[in-house]
Amino acid sequence: MHLIRIALAQINSTVGDFKGNVVKIIAGIELAAELGADLVAFPELALTGYPPEDLTFNPDFLRANMKALGEVAGAVEDIIAVVGFLDAPGEIYNAAAVISAGEVAGVCHKIRLPNYGVFDEFRYFNAGEKPLLFEMGGASIGLNICEDIWYPDEPIGAQVAAGANLILNISSSPYRVRRTKTREEMLETRARDYLTPVAYVNMVGGQDELVFDGNSLIYDEHGNLLARGKSFEEDMVVADVDLEEVLASRQRDTSGRRRGIEERHPGPVERLVAGFPKTCSKSGRKNGQLQPHLPVPLDGAAEIYQALVLGVQDYVRKNGFEKVLIGLSGGVDSSLTAVVAVDALGKENVIGISMPSRYTSEGTRRDARVLAERLGIELRIARIETIFSAYLDDLKPQFAGRGPDITEENLQARIRGNILMALSNKFGWLVLTTGNKSETSVGYSTLYGDMAGGFAVIKDVPKTMVYDLCRYRNSLGAEIIPQSVIDREPSAELAENQKDQDTLPPYEVLDRIIAEYVEYDRSIKDMVAAGLDEETVRRVIRMIDRNEYKRRQAPPGIKITARAFGKDRRFPITNRFWAP
Repeated sequence: MHLIRIALAQINSTVGDFKGNVVKIIAGIELAAELGADLVAFPELALTGYPPEDLTFNPDFLRANMKALGEVAGAVEDIIAVVGFLDAPGEIYNAAAVISAGEVAGVCHKIRLPNYGVFDEFRYFNAGEKPLLFEMGGASIGLNICEDIWYPDEPIGAQVAAGANLILNISSSPYRVRRTKTREEMLETRARDYLTPVAYVNMVGGQDELVFDGNSLIYDEHGNLLARGKSFEEDMVVADVDLEEVLASRQRDTSGRRRGIEERHPGPVERLVAGFPKTCSKSGRKNGQLQPHLPVPLDGAAEIYQALVLGVQDYVRKNGFEKVLIGLSGGVDSSLTAVVAVDALGKENVIGISMPSRYTSEGTRRDARVLAERLGIELRIARIETIFSAYLDDLKPQFAGRGPDITEENLQARIRGNILMALSNKFGWLVLTTGNKSETSVGYSTLYGDMAGGFAVIKDVPKTMVYDLCRYRNSLGAEIIPQSVIDREPSAELAENQKDQDTLPPYEVLDRIIAEYVEYDRSIKDMVAAGLDEETVRRVIRMIDRNEYKRRQAPPGIKITARAFGKDRRFPITNRFWAP
């Protein structure tokens, strides 16, 4: 038995916080060494935080990144460390440093640069040219970065053909619904197809709209899971890989797989040979064989809910805020936002404010009070009737000859937005907006009103999913969100007896159209063929397209679905196209 002990340091880096990131990385190196690991790997761009976006072009940022790498290297003694950083010898590369005995022994450049969805790596990086292979302790390790392993051919094929008996991938793969399962299936397939163990370390944490879920993984050469990292938490994932068993598995394979790999992937590869131990050190290992590290992964509503909690927690804390403010209407959206905020930040750091008008029902007022009491948060009251009446009186001459319409409805929302932002200015609280994806998609929201704020928690959560998340949170113990909130027919309460369904299709239909059009680019013809009413489809699509100008002015929010509004979907405001 010839074991190599691998540690994957699943850490939460912050973009530009070199001091803090270095502290985390060095702590991870020390812990991995204590656990007897031969090698410890950190996520993609762990040193800089991911994604650094246009900071990548800042010469001072690049220099600080190299200085921090030197500090990390100085802490590496009886272990090999692989750390993601920016390599800028002239051109800029998304890179991984292989560190041994206090020095950077070699550098791997990312070869496959993603340029879709939220990724824009063609803008920042040059592509690497040669896959990297390094030898340590009898292991030949093929090192690659994030997107590199999503392709079934190169660079992994060239690395295995050149002798790799272990593939190590460092990644910062953002979360979205069902992405975790897809990633697991892909990595299992790579291990099995190449008869090679795969170790994959992923970032964890929130960065603006993105959340990284962790869930680092180690598979053996048959695609069997050896170890898994926690979901949405920092973790140290450690497992032993038996290199003799890898060799034996390859010798027992009579399918010609190995020969085929060598024929299809002739290389070339870059080899690092200097500065690595010839045998794996076992002196620091404790208690012999490791216990399996296999926490149960989150899925479904639990996974989505925890992504929202982590996204809020990191956005608030990393941007230097302590407290948040939420307009509590007694409706389902603000209730979910408040519960997520409390779970992320603690009840002492969440303030709710109820801003009733002449159209606010006693039921929603009561539900706002009950929710605040159950959460244990401070609830303030700011009635808007006096301000609203003054607006109506002052605008009466301007509106002469015109009856009430949506203008008066929006006035109420804008008064509330003003109150929220005034409190934010006065006390330094971050306003969390409460609009969901369904409303944001079709413009069922008020610019400078309920859209006002600093962070949109459920911006990418469809209305039907909002209800699922409320029910999930209530299932964890005592009922937090009043059942009457979940049962009540949704209403903006900006006019007498107003209901959302007066303006919008049923949310089950609306959310289906939004998903088909926004997330999957389905045509009107395809949607109608799938059973959706053509008139409804055309009306909803028209609303989505015409409200791009609103979405451009909305605060950032957490990406949950396959395609979120913002950098994930880029749509022209000025646009006269309409499908025939």
